[in-house]
Amino acid sequence: MLSDIAYIGLGSNLGDPVEQLKRALVSIESHAHMVLNASSHFYASSPMGPQDQPDYVNAVCRVKTSLQPQELLASLQEIENRQGRLREGDRWGPRTLDLDILLYNDLALETKQLTVPHYGMKDREFVLVPLFEIAPDLIMQDGKSLASWVGKCSLDGLYRIEEKSEKNRE
Repeated sequence: MLSDIAYIGLGSNLGDPVEQLKRALVSIESHAHMVLNASSHFYASSPMGPQDQPDYVNAVCRVKTSLQPQELLASLQEIENRQGRLREGDRWGPRTLDLDILLYNDLALETKQLTVPHYGMKDREFVLVPLFEIAPDLIMQDGKSLASWVGKCSLDGLYRIEEKSEKNRE
């Protein structure tokens, strides 16, 4: 039964990033244990870490799933791998696709492989703005509204680049 809600951050800056995100959304949507409920517009932003790499394209989607967090992580990593993700080199380096579990229900989890809520999300406008687009009334685990987090982030260098597909509009 698909009863758990997860928010997934998508990012890419290699191999036609817009197409990478579109392909990832199709893979998520066609997964047997996930239903894609909503996806944000695509946003461009400067890279975190080394600046000698292309800008990123980011989005956030909401899924219903029957997968437990570790199983969801494994499924997302399979999608990344199919799209040419290499897990070598610089942690903040360029990548074809990065899929991060941002939130999973109201769960707080910290393991070697997975931290939920995502450890850096409240400081990343390229996560908060698209998340706010699809979940404006979300209350975060610290009891604050997502809107208050978005209100504190810098929007310098973040801009919307892609309309949502008709199929993914709420």
